[in-house]
Amino acid sequence: MQAEAIVALVTREHFWTGLVDDAATFPPGDADLASAVQAYAARSGDEAALVGAFVVRDTDLPALPAGFAGPVSVVVTGGAGQLAGPAALCAKRGLSLAGLDVALRDLDDLAGNARRVVAAVDAARAEGVLGEEAPVHVELPQSEATYAWLAAADEVAAAELRIKLRTGGVEPHQHPAAPLLASWIDAALDRETPFRCTAGLHRARRHTADDGAERHGFVNVLAATRRAFDGASAEEVVATLEDRALEADPTELAGARRWFTSFGSCSIDEPMADIRALGVHGPS
Repeated sequence: MQAEAIVALVTREHFWTGLVDDAATFPPGDADLASAVQAYAARSGDEAALVGAFVVRDTDLPALPAGFAGPVSVVVTGGAGQLAGPAALCAKRGLSLAGLDVALRDLDDLAGNARRVVAAVDAARAEGVLGEEAPVHVELPQSEATYAWLAAADEVAAAELRIKLRTGGVEPHQHPAAPLLASWIDAALDRETPFRCTAGLHRARRHTADDGAERHGFVNVLAATRRAFDGASAEEVVATLEDRALEADPTELAGARRWFTSFGSCSIDEPMADIRALGVHGPS
């Protein structure tokens, strides 16, 4: 990497600032809540800069210790009807709500499911339990971007909500192939809708994991997002996602953060180690 590119990153405006949301209590890490909270609070320097929100299930939200100071991103474990409760509890406890995540589960009516989520969000905002600034990420299924999938994305975009993409999982088959992930990124950009990712993006570059799964790299996804936004062909975007030795300009990666906002990871050490190996970490 060129020296001037590194110098451009010694401010806190790194492409990776706040890139990783701490999902330590989720698989495959499965840390207990108390240990995860302690580790989150203890981070400093580059590690603190790397980490954004603390991700917690709505069912674990009441167990967060009093005085927890970090922003929380709440994963709603039920349907649209459970959106308001966690938001209200955060407000009651004085927690900083970084956002809500809810998955579409009605695979036979994705657009209708998305409309129900939108209605629930509108109701929660109208009641004052969910702030207008709090983003809501709607997780679309790990399937082809069919007409039904795209119709649901349309509903999410029209309501100015955000998209959540599952880029991995505990089983090898849960890691989407590059053409599929490229189609999801294209759908989000086509609708000018920011998205976050979850699962699988522990390392900077694409690689084969010990379980044989082809895993995406967060630098690849950032670069692919920026190149797709700049008009790259579908083939070029797929090639970027599959590049195991990708060299990307930090400015290019920073520009992608407008759309690819963050990803959840049960590991903070692995992304941090790769960022340091790239030589673009800032002063601690």
